Amino acid sequence: MASGILVSIKEEVTCPICLELLTEPLSLDCGHNFCQACITTNKDSRIDQGGERRCPVCQIPYQPGNLKPNQSMANIAERLREVKLRPEEEQKRDLCVRHEEKLLLFCKEDGKVICWLCERSQEHRDHQAFPMEEVVQEYQEKLQEALERMRKELQEAEKLEADVREERTSWNNQIESETQRIQAGFKQLRGILDDEEQKELLKLKNQAGDVLHNLAEAENQLVEQSQLVSSLISDLEHRLQGSALEMLQDVNGILQRSETWTLKEPKKVSKKMKRAFRVPDLSGMLQEFKELTEVQCYWVDMMLSPTSSRKIVVSADQRQVRIMQPVTSGDTGSYDFSVFDAVGLQSFSSGKYYWEVDVSKKNAWILGVCDDEFYHGRVLLCYLIHRKANRQNICSRYRPRAGYWVIGLQNGSVYNAFEDSSTSDYHVLTISMAVPPHRVGVFLDYEAGTVSFFNVSNHGSLIYKFSECHFPKTVCPYFNPWNCPGPIILCPPSS
Repeated sequence: MASGILVSIKEEVTCPICLELLTEPLSLDCGHNFCQACITTNKDSRIDQGGERRCPVCQIPYQPGNLKPNQSMANIAERLREVKLRPEEEQKRDLCVRHEEKLLLFCKEDGKVICWLCERSQEHRDHQAFPMEEVVQEYQEKLQEALERMRKELQEAEKLEADVREERTSWNNQIESETQRIQAGFKQLRGILDDEEQKELLKLKNQAGDVLHNLAEAENQLVEQSQLVSSLISDLEHRLQGSALEMLQDVNGILQRSETWTLKEPKKVSKKMKRAFRVPDLSGMLQEFKELTEVQCYWVDMMLSPTSSRKIVVSADQRQVRIMQPVTSGDTGSYDFSVFDAVGLQSFSSGKYYWEVDVSKKNAWILGVCDDEFYHGRVLLCYLIHRKANRQNICSRYRPRAGYWVIGLQNGSVYNAFEDSSTSDYHVLTISMAVPPHRVGVFLDYEAGTVSFFNVSNHGSLIYKFSECHFPKTVCPYFNPWNCPGPIILCPPSS
């Protein structure tokens, strides 16, 4: 009768996960109790990435923050641990099953507790046998070391599992972003690229499927390894919490399992997404759109350098420049106002760079790249010289030999490029525009020696390209709003 009651009480204070007496028990909202270590590390209770969990017994949802210590259950479990077996059971447990002699010796070769007759048997005759009390401390330390190692392995497995989960989320975000970029690009081309859009999205889908599949497999493998090492840790803890006999019986097996355990890390997946979107090599608009898409990969967040000029003002966010007040002149749209120029805050001595400028509110402007040292060291001297010169000499300032690779608009409709000439100091080219550019893209390839201008308003058609440029040590973006109301606006990336 008393034995049955004891068994019932023991069942009430047994953890449903590890099936051992509760250790530091925690109660869920549903009333079920679990060991603190079991419920906080149990993977079966996690049902989504949001962190929601369910009771492993009744599946009722609970919040990890609502777990409450159950001191009553802890006290009962502790009392049960102190209850000793009946004398006849204790005596029977300490006897050799073969010889019915008391188990007093430990065989290191077999890792078993034996009696004095076992020591003299053929099975253990040449083995080293020691009194149990002499090896208890040694094997306790070995088991403790194995336990600590397995705990570290579990921590590493959980960390890798979290990293893989975070990587999956990152990939999903990249895939979503790339999908939106592809769709936005094909939307501009409307019906012309409908078929090509589907092909490119399929490529992206296949690439994403392979990567996410591999990451899912890696996560599953880590979950399985975590469960295995958790089981091994549970076995080690059980031995350390038991008697010397329970700890030493077949101890070599569990030590070998723990020593040979090695966490298998999943294969690494590149965090950089391969560029899946390539506009096909079509003619006309498609080719121009492809070139713009490629150079936009080098988009930099351009800002304007502060200026002390009294003729222009740079906005607080350093993205707009405008004139303070129009200067009275007979021709407000001509290139006669070299005091209105400004440069970008960044300067470049290598690499590729792209930026876009909104000129929709302007009827005169000049944009491009200039010699950084020339501009900052000689701009005042140039102004003093140019202000007394005629218009043609002023135009000579804007040419590659003088350190300027620029194009411009005057009188609201005349577009020019300023080039060198073999017969004169400068050469102003008139550029034909099918669609007026409200937004101009500028692309600098320092190593290739090119500066390209794109009409973003017309699907990225090329306005003009300076080739074989001999750049100085450093160059910087150049902007001139001229004697014209309205600002030049620098566009942030992907705007």
